Amino acid sequence: MKKKLGKPADFRYDGHRKGGKRLAISNLPTCIEPLYESEEDWDRQMFDLSSRMDQLQNVMHADEHYGLVVLFQAMDAAGKDSSIRHVFKGLNPSRFRITAFKKPGSKDLKHEFMWRFWRELPERGTIGIFNRTYYEETLILRIHPERLKEQMIPKNLLPKGNQLWKERFADIVCFEEYLYRNGFPVIKFFLHVAKQEQGQRLISRLRDPEKQWKLSESDLEEREHWGEYMQAYEEVITQTATKNNPWYVIPSDDRKNQQLIIARIMVEVLESLPVNFPQKDGQEAEKLIRIIEKQDM
Repeated sequence: MKKKLGKPADFRYDGHRKGGKRLAISNLPTCIEPLYESEEDWDRQMFDLSSRMDQLQNVMHADEHYGLVVLFQAMDAAGKDSSIRHVFKGLNPSRFRITAFKKPGSKDLKHEFMWRFWRELPERGTIGIFNRTYYEETLILRIHPERLKEQMIPKNLLPKGNQLWKERFADIVCFEEYLYRNGFPVIKFFLHVAKQEQGQRLISRLRDPEKQWKLSESDLEEREHWGEYMQAYEEVITQTATKNNPWYVIPSDDRKNQQLIIARIMVEVLESLPVNFPQKDGQEAEKLIRIIEKQDM
């Protein structure tokens, strides 16, 4: 399914642009017309976007009022790692951090479900990237509700049926609005890949001795629930997309297109922040110059 798209707004879902209707992922493209004409053109575009992103983050870092929380959610092999690696490779590594979240450990399970994510939030002036996120707590657990027992939630406080997910959606929206009001907008990417394309990527992994370790039989068992996961993602995005903290559903069958779109969105978001380089007045600057000149005498 191909459409002529390319602007960041084409992939934005905030619950308002779509009229508040439930998102239908099956109606959204996993592949669009290429945004690049050749490998050389892709390299040039990515270099320009990466350079621009670095310049903008430099201003945000100097201003020290805003930070960004960038979330990546997707099915296996949709391109989370490669997109993070290519899109953010031009940034100063001291100004951003990447956290990859796996299955919660025993210590995590002794806390409420958001605890381990709170601990990894970025500082002002920096970008925090979450590779898989707290949204897993409304996705995997929905497909495997028996795992809720591991979270040790008191039985008298455990809602029945869909009420649990409604409460978690509300908690997450409040959490993200809290971050936004404190100067930390949340940028949420869902990498939308077709099941057949994902299957080919998984086969390629299994045929590559250096990547075979990434895949196990349990991963393929999860793939049996593809339809359920898509339904869960539809509800997650519909219920948690807001004007301040939107979701971006990225066509991901073409990795190069995927990375260009994400980079364009990041540049647009950074350009929208009201930040500036702090300025010293002329007298103070001249005073510091004289101190340096005196030191060098």
